[in-house]
Amino acid sequence: MWMRVLGSAAGGGFPQWNCACPQCRAVRSGERPCVPRSQSSIAVSADRQKWFLINASPDIQSQIESFPALHPDDGSVARLQAVLLTDAELDHTLGLLLMREGRGLEVHATESVHETLTTGTGILRTLEAYCPVTWRPVVPGTEVVLGEGLSYRAFDVPTKKRMRFTGAAANGRVVGYRVTDTTSRRSLLYLPCVQELTPDILEELSDSSALLVDGTCWRDDEMPSLGLANKTSRDMGHVPIDGPGGSLGLLSPLPIDRKIYIHINNTNPILLDDSPERLHLDRHGMEVAVDGLELEI
Repeated sequence: MWMRVLGSAAGGGFPQWNCACPQCRAVRSGERPCVPRSQSSIAVSADRQKWFLINASPDIQSQIESFPALHPDDGSVARLQAVLLTDAELDHTLGLLLMREGRGLEVHATESVHETLTTGTGILRTLEAYCPVTWRPVVPGTEVVLGEGLSYRAFDVPTKKRMRFTGAAANGRVVGYRVTDTTSRRSLLYLPCVQELTPDILEELSDSSALLVDGTCWRDDEMPSLGLANKTSRDMGHVPIDGPGGSLGLLSPLPIDRKIYIHINNTNPILLDDSPERLHLDRHGMEVAVDGLELEI
C-alpha cells in the first residue's frame, strides 16, 4: 500500500491568508526554516494506479497537479476512485465542489456527515447539480472492501465540539479510518481530528503500521495566548500535543513504525524546523507531515 500526503495543514493552510502569527511571518519572510503547506488530505493506493482520497480540501486542484500519479491519462485508467470523509468540516469537504467536472463521484461518509453536507452546508446538493454523486454509507466498525487490494474500517471519534449545523445526528460526526493492505495485512491509521485520546481510541491505534494523527495545536491555549481566538484547542475539537492529556505523552510510547502529526495549524511552532518544540518531537520519535510525503506501508 502507498500513501501520499496531499496536504498537511489545518484549515486555512500555512501561511494563513489573514494571519501574522510568528510562524506565518517566518514562512513569508524566509527568516526561519519552514515550508508552506496546503490543507490536509491524503491519497492511498494498493497499486499506484487507482487512488482513494481521504478528505477533499479546498486546495485539491493544486494538490492533484503536484502529484503525477493522480493525473488523468488517455481514459483507460480511472485514477481517482472515491473520496472518504472523516467529518463535514469545510476544510475537508469544499474540494468536492472543485471535482464537479468529473463524470461522477463516489463519496464515503457517515449518515451524520452526509446529512450535514446535504441539508446543512449544501455541498453535496450543489455538487449533485453538476455530476452524479454516489453515497456509500460509512458504518463504524464495519470492514469495507475498497477496490482490489485495500479495505477500510472506520471508527467513531467522540466529540463535544459545538455543531454549526442543526439536524444532523450527533453520532458519527467524526470518524477515523484504518486502511488495510489485504495482502500484507499492514495498516494505516488516519485520524486528523480527535478531541481526546480515550482508551478505546488508543486501542484502535496500537497495532497499526503507520499513524497520521491530529497535530493541530501544540498547547491547548495556543490561540487565546496569541490573541487570535477565544477557543482552546479542545474547544475546536483537537487534542493538543503538549500538556496534561496531550497526544505526545500518549502516542510516543506506542510501538508504531511511523507516527506522524498532520492537520497542523499555522499557529503551531512545530511548523518551524528549528523550534524547540520540533526538536522535542524528534527526540520522542514523532514526525511532522509535509505536503508530498510518501510512504510505502
